[in-house]
Amino acid sequence: MSSTDKLILENIYSTYYSGEQQLPVLNNISLNVGKGEFVSVLGPSGSGKSTILKIASGLLRPEWGRVLIDSKDITGKPQLVGYMPQQDLLFPWKTLKQNAALPLLAQRSSKKEAFTRVEELLPSFGLDGFSDYYPYQLSGGMRQRAALLRTMMIESGLMLLDEPFGALDALTREHLQDWLLEIWGRFKRSVLFVTHSIDEAIYLSDRIYVITERPGKIALEKTIELKRPRSKTVITTSLFSSYKQLLIDSLNIKSADYPGPDYQKES
Repeated sequence: MSSTDKLILENIYSTYYSGEQQLPVLNNISLNVGKGEFVSVLGPSGSGKSTILKIASGLLRPEWGRVLIDSKDITGKPQLVGYMPQQDLLFPWKTLKQNAALPLLAQRSSKKEAFTRVEELLPSFGLDGFSDYYPYQLSGGMRQRAALLRTMMIESGLMLLDEPFGALDALTREHLQDWLLEIWGRFKRSVLFVTHSIDEAIYLSDRIYVITERPGKIALEKTIELKRPRSKTVITTSLFSSYKQLLIDSLNIKSADYPGPDYQKES
């Protein structure tokens, strides 16, 4: 354990139960996110990536293992963290400003204080002039930026992002990747980012964890040594290509073929 770690997951096992049926999801997952670090979890669909975020936020208690935020054990205890699921989940009957202010209002800030804070950040999120628009009046990219603004309103220093650009078209997705790096560079939150896009993981991350198909195990941990700030020209470099090939190879590892550091659970 290091004082520079914002988030630590240790020896996480998770199983879903439905009646008498059991579905092992995560098998001995250990990872960490340093303070101000951008870390991605890359893996195939159904490998347990979203489950990792639910466990990291305290919304789901693992079958085994523990979760620490700022060295405090929060396993299975819901925390005030910036958690953004795959869908934007904006309330259709609330304006952009009202949606973004919800975390501050939940923390008992006054409406005036909450709305002022939101208005201050709208330009940084490319939403200046849209505070009184409703979600149906916004494009997909604007809705995602609004959802991320709402996530940023939670002053926890940790953001858990679950494929936030997965439903967008390719051009919008690439634009928002650059924008996210700009926002992250400005606010320096610790980020745990889930994706199934190899290029996206390399482009955004300081480190990448690759997990196998279910039950998910860590197949690879890789530091990305691409200089920051980054631009899309980096994807044409030989270093980017070498990272991509390494990740492609690691994603082809089957869970059954990768024993990992087995951990004997107590009954």
